[in-house]
Amino acid sequence: MKKAVPGTGGDRYVPMSERTGEQSVVYFTRDLSPEGLIKAYEKVSGKITGKVAVKLHTGEPNGPNIIPRPWVKELMAKDLPDATIIETNTYYDGDRYTTPQHRKTLEVNGWTFAPVDITDEKGTALLPVKDGKWFTEMSVGKSMPTYDSMVTLTHFKGHTMGGFGGSNKNIGIGCADGRIGKKWIHTQEGSSNMWSVNTEELMEKISESTKATIDFFGEHVTYVNVMRNMSVSCDCEGTAAEPVVTPNVGILSSTDILALDQACVDIIFAMNEKDGKALRERITTRHGLRQLSYMKELGMGNDRYVLIDLDNDEKEMSLEDAVRDLKPFEG
Repeated sequence: MKKAVPGTGGDRYVPMSERTGEQSVVYFTRDLSPEGLIKAYEKVSGKITGKVAVKLHTGEPNGPNIIPRPWVKELMAKDLPDATIIETNTYYDGDRYTTPQHRKTLEVNGWTFAPVDITDEKGTALLPVKDGKWFTEMSVGKSMPTYDSMVTLTHFKGHTMGGFGGSNKNIGIGCADGRIGKKWIHTQEGSSNMWSVNTEELMEKISESTKATIDFFGEHVTYVNVMRNMSVSCDCEGTAAEPVVTPNVGILSSTDILALDQACVDIIFAMNEKDGKALRERITTRHGLRQLSYMKELGMGNDRYVLIDLDNDEKEMSLEDAVRDLKPFEG
């Protein structure tokens, strides 16, 4: 078994001035509403064609912080009327561990306005991982490769093990099937501790899993991150999530997964000491920044970007602009 390379920067934030390479475009709106979600999505929807999967974290029963269902309903009604929400079962025992449990939770949480495909309900499929150091292939839900395009709708927040959960975590963990793929990511071979993979190694494995999926979809995958109700806990903790103390920001979108997750992290690090402290500490103590540096090493996108203000004639904006008028969280 390979070991993670020490000192790969998962606990050190790298400012924009120290990054090199090309720039991508990231769109930003402060409009936390169905209209804002639609506005952000439509800027990055050009290559979404054919049979469309919408990858969401639909949450544990009554989870308080997930993307509001009415927002997703309005987006799908307007722009994705024939799309299917996709999910996978969980690795841990709980209310989404089996397909019947998962379907009951979907009903409790109100995901009844569109078809939902639990992609590992009838088995698994293998996708190649190109240039990975941990994996040569990743196990995903069997039906996922039957889709032509994927829209990734992500609630950006903290994460107990990953530091933060952005588009990379939504795909890397959320598309890996519940019994094989997630085990490969989370558990050291031969270990009795199902959560024995952590820090740098975990971030790298999540990113390689994501790469398998986005390489499969190619240009036909896009990303939207909603920076609202950002607990340091993942939505997989449901009603047990830590209280939200970080202000709401807005909605960001890009066709570049690394640029998008990097921009969200940059916004957290651009916040004042009080507003950003909890999430910054969660990200750095879990070495979550390794998600970003490893995505760059794998050629998954650019960590430099231009931020475009959708609320101001699509002018270029700074991170300082993005954190100037933060909204109170919805506790």
